[in-house]
Amino acid sequence: MPLRFSLLLAVVLSLPALADAPRSFSEAKRIGWTLYEKQSTEFYCGCKYRGERVDLASCGYVPRKNPKRARRVEWEHIVPAWVIGHQRRCWQHGGRSNCAKNDEAYRRAEADLHNLVPSIGEVNGDRSNFSFAWLPQRHGQYGACQTVVDFDARKVMPRTAIRGMIARTYFYMSERYGLRLSKQDRQLFTVWSKQYPVETWERQRNQRVGCVMGWGNPYVGPLDKSRCPVRRAGRR
Repeated sequence: MPLRFSLLLAVVLSLPALADAPRSFSEAKRIGWTLYEKQSTEFYCGCKYRGERVDLASCGYVPRKNPKRARRVEWEHIVPAWVIGHQRRCWQHGGRSNCAKNDEAYRRAEADLHNLVPSIGEVNGDRSNFSFAWLPQRHGQYGACQTVVDFDARKVMPRTAIRGMIARTYFYMSERYGLRLSKQDRQLFTVWSKQYPVETWERQRNQRVGCVMGWGNPYVGPLDKSRCPVRRAGRR
């Protein structure tokens, strides 16, 4: 498997027992640092990172506008929190903060580790709540990084290595939390899921994340609970 993303989430299953499924986004982020610690590779460009600092040279990343944020790891929702929240009544009466405080279903979706990945902060900010799409390749927008953001169209084309995973994550989130997908998105993700089938690193990620959540993403494959670390009673 090419280096582009093989290190991302090609994790071993011999780490100490982890906590139960997170109950909030802040708790999910704390668990996420442990889940991704071994390979420490971010999502959109394949850069390595140490702690919260991105090694931009490791993937040839050149900041577009915000060098400070580009060097910082942030936690990205593949299906944006905005998309999750805008389909719930709580968002109409106080936005994200109200949903996080008062809507249990929203909190579960926002904290779902299957939908959470480490990313370069600048790309996370640029992506915002834009949807994914086919776009012309713009060489040099982020140096050697192949992910493209079209701010006028409010669209993002991710690099090839992660397109299949993105599609399967959208299908999973739609099914598990009752999120509506547009006809256009469903058609796009159907193509991506077929064109970029599940690879070993994605199955490994699904297993590792599934051991924490208690279930896997069925669009990736089943969770083998016999391979999950034994959870310690009372640990969170």
